[in-house]
Amino acid sequence: MRDWLARFITPLNETDLDLLTLWAAHTHLVEETYTTPRLVLDSPTHGSGKTTVLEHLLRICHDPLQAASLSSPSLLTRMLDVGMRTVLIDEADRSLNPKNEGVGELIAIINSGYKKGGTRPVLVPAKEGGWVAQEMPTFCPVAMAGNNPQLPDDTRSRCVRVLLMPDAQGLAEESEWEYIDDDARLMGGRLAAWADEVRDVVRLDRAELPEGIRGRSKERWKPLKRVANAAGGKWPGVVDELAVTDRELAKMELEEGYVQEKPTVAVVRHIAQVCTEDEVFIPTKELISRLVAHAPEAWGEDVMRQRSELTPQRLSRMLREGYMIQPTRSDGGRGARGYLLAKFAVPFRRLGISAPGIAGATGGTGGTGGERPVGVWLGSGEPVVRQ
Repeated sequence: MRDWLARFITPLNETDLDLLTLWAAHTHLVEETYTTPRLVLDSPTHGSGKTTVLEHLLRICHDPLQAASLSSPSLLTRMLDVGMRTVLIDEADRSLNPKNEGVGELIAIINSGYKKGGTRPVLVPAKEGGWVAQEMPTFCPVAMAGNNPQLPDDTRSRCVRVLLMPDAQGLAEESEWEYIDDDARLMGGRLAAWADEVRDVVRLDRAELPEGIRGRSKERWKPLKRVANAAGGKWPGVVDELAVTDRELAKMELEEGYVQEKPTVAVVRHIAQVCTEDEVFIPTKELISRLVAHAPEAWGEDVMRQRSELTPQRLSRMLREGYMIQPTRSDGGRGARGYLLAKFAVPFRRLGISAPGIAGATGGTGGTGGERPVGVWLGSGEPVVRQ
């Protein structure tokens, strides 16, 4: 199957041919894989072969459905209620534009349907007349093709991406369907037959992934690792390499600000970076001053002209609503308002944020971090440090 796709498709990275092959195979095993990563066929320009890839997927995936022909998201769920389909969406940069009517509902289906058991309430005619709400399935494989489609962050987190580039050198064969349609469908049939042979193996496979592949990332790559394990040979290592590359890219995008953190997450990460070794208490005004100096791109004056200013009230609201951390006063209630850094230990630890000067903020055991100092209040007076 990979050799077949390599004849007609020229992605930027050769490993994306592996990804396409695995993703196509997993559509025949999606009931066994429990989750199904959304496939994004991306390109910076037209003429890169996105539609060509969809045309091949239309012939090799499980019971494909071109979503561009759907009149409404409700129709999609009704079709999925009849049986599992592989949904193929072309020109996603336009068809999934948030300004278009019904796109919000379609995005909701894409998001909920990546995990087995996903449903959406739909009104259906009742036998005695009128309408009744019925939960209909949304679980299905989805591939979306477009020129840098602006998908919501929660959708992006469910996606694996193949980057396509124009074939200016003519390295790929043209997909002349008049001549190759039967061969492509034969390949799809062979893939489906293989899937039937390994279905029980895939269902029972726990599919270990490299260290650091957790949460939503694990849900994306584990289905493909199960398929890879069933295939054997080079394939398990291919998925591990793809998953690690994806993990490192996500880290880089976060560090460079390509992916925008929610303010409630960003503020805690930045607090960990501005607190000093063994510091116990930071007055609110001092903390805001440090945050603005440390990350002006997030909290500086130019940014705040477009967003809410980082006032003591806004900081308090973010920390209270996000982590139930309340400001307090130093000097037994008579001094400046501020924050005990010991209160941040659990959020730091649970978010994987390193703050070695804060007791209990590192590691994962929930303890106090050995002999690291802990700030405590002893009645009145300044905070003291207890070893």
